[in-house]
Amino acid sequence: MLKNERAFTLIEMMIVLLIISILLLVTIPNVTKNNTVAQNKGCEALVNLIEAQVQAYEIEHEKKPDNLEVLREEGYIKTYTCPNGDVLQLSENGEVQGPNE
Repeated sequence: MLKNERAFTLIEMMIVLLIISILLLVTIPNVTKNNTVAQNKGCEALVNLIEAQVQAYEIEHEKKPDNLEVLREEGYIKTYTCPNGDVLQLSENGEVQGPNE
């Protein structure tokens, strides 16, 4: 007695793997490109947050902080390092600056 089994053939499986491989080759470069954009946007958001915390510090202490480490020590911020690895600094006039500014 023969059974009528339905299954994928080797050719069908190879075609599916080929299609999946092509999709991966197309999507991976786009994901890495968008990762850089997301890190830069995260750095911009961190700069805005730290600028707001500098103002909050200034209101409470009636002076600007000497550096960003003071804000971190007093609990205003947790970090001043961007997602892309850039370390932010506080300028003489109290503005937050990245390494290339």
